[in-house]
Amino acid sequence: MTKRALAIISFGTSYPDARHAIEVLEQSLANSMPGYDFYRAFTSGMIIRKIEREEGIHIPNPAELMEQLQKAGYEEVICQSLHVIPGLEYEKMCAQIRQAAGQMTVKIGQPMLTSQEDYITVCQALLGEMPALAADEAYVYMGHGTEHAVNAAYSQIENTFRFLDAERVYVGTVEGFPALDYVQKRLRAHNIRKVWLAPFMIVAGDHAQNDLAGEEKDSWKSILTAEGYEVEIVLRGLGTIPGIGELFISHCQDALREI
Repeated sequence: MTKRALAIISFGTSYPDARHAIEVLEQSLANSMPGYDFYRAFTSGMIIRKIEREEGIHIPNPAELMEQLQKAGYEEVICQSLHVIPGLEYEKMCAQIRQAAGQMTVKIGQPMLTSQEDYITVCQALLGEMPALAADEAYVYMGHGTEHAVNAAYSQIENTFRFLDAERVYVGTVEGFPALDYVQKRLRAHNIRKVWLAPFMIVAGDHAQNDLAGEEKDSWKSILTAEGYEVEIVLRGLGTIPGIGELFISHCQDALREI
């Protein structure tokens, strides 16, 4: 009998409570793939080291996991990415997998935002979780941002919200464009009074808890509050939203069909 593995690979988080969002996706994906043994890997070396130091748990990176699976006699592996975009971390993951795959048959499931259909699916899933917004309210997502060209995905997700008639849903990033200053211009242009802030990230980890919702004066919450906005925090990772899990399952099934 062919030994088959499902490797679910995310950036990771060192926040145990936030890890629940990853676990929700892992459980959904594992349930959708009977006959495949589930394994976890993280791509962030910093997070892997921190978890090992603080919790005594070693989570392998993709290359380590591929080597483990080879030694265990697996012949077929589906690697499902839990990354938001096909950016630097996703490319690093793919390179590690391909270099360490050996004789195994390995297929990689796409990250969350790959096709235009994915953008629509994600926006519809998020709109289904939002409160009804008054005319002077806006919903603002904080994405991570990247130096990679695929950073344009964050502008595209806002364009897709607008295509779906969600005119007051804005997207900024911590480490790219659009940044908070773009969001501030949008809020002023539409005479917004109340702002809902939420992470556009799989987990509500470090960036969500500190850069978005922290009490420090340079967090988005503090800056917008100081400007006179009423700010409501929604500290929820995308991984806990059912429609997002269904999208990742779809990508995983696409990879399975390539075997």
